Amino acid sequence: MNFQQLKIIRETVRQGFNLTQVAEVLFTSQPGVSRNIKELEEELGIEIFVRRGKRLLGLTEPGKELVIAVDQILADAHNLKKIAEQFLNKEIGQLTIATTHTQARYALPGLIKWFKTDYPKVHLALQQGTPSEISSLLIAGDADIGIATENLKNIPELVTFPFYSWNHAVVVRKDHPLTQENTLTLEKIAAYPIITYHEGYTGRAAIDKTFEDANLIPDIVLSAIDADVIKTYVELDLGVGIIASMAYTADKDRELALLHADHLFLKSTTVAAVRRGTYLRSYTLAFLEKLSPHFGAQAIREAIQKMES
Repeated sequence: MNFQQLKIIRETVRQGFNLTQVAEVLFTSQPGVSRNIKELEEELGIEIFVRRGKRLLGLTEPGKELVIAVDQILADAHNLKKIAEQFLNKEIGQLTIATTHTQARYALPGLIKWFKTDYPKVHLALQQGTPSEISSLLIAGDADIGIATENLKNIPELVTFPFYSWNHAVVVRKDHPLTQENTLTLEKIAAYPIITYHEGYTGRAAIDKTFEDANLIPDIVLSAIDADVIKTYVELDLGVGIIASMAYTADKDRELALLHADHLFLKSTTVAAVRRGTYLRSYTLAFLEKLSPHFGAQAIREAIQKMES
């Protein structure tokens, strides 16, 4: 048994049991991939994969258990390297943060500036993606920290820490009739075309549920992943915008008015997530402490190392 065999098993699952793709990702040959799988199965005395001829269709029951152990072994091996690097180069390395456009644009700049000041020799990489892409990057070990509002909670492989809570707000042109209303209601908002976030982004599910609970069907004429895009089309008078309140800046959005809607939409909470069992470099831990200051370093470490029960 060797690490190459374990990597092949893990990658076979990731690539949907396509051995050609496995070979490409691991820079080896397809016959070599097949041989390593066969040798490991012979050594262990079990079949790991369900087969139809030469094709792999899925995991056998023992294979499903084995893949869990393989992931843990490879994660532990990666942690050993991180521990060595930690003591050799305490403040040199790379921190990869996977997040959405909204968080990168509006919530993180202050933290990024602080981090680059305190850890100038650490390369910080921001990867922007959908919440589902962020969770996949974390699980695969391709990102150190994930930050999003959706999709990171209740994933067994991840542990999350609350970052901050926020509300949705309504943005309209300054000459829009809604600016003259004393009390903003869902019914009044729903009377106009609506421009808001695409499904799966920045609390869109909470927006939909709010209207559904009020038995209203909003006319969503345009959706986008970027609040700046939403505001652009609101300025063109194509509809009423519903955005994260933090995405409105008075000195930049001079043509728009912000209408607070805290009484209409429930608070949303953005979280930071880390893969469970990951060894944290000192600067990664420092970043997490800055995100969730009410957690101490020890509490963060314990939460990440605790196995899901």
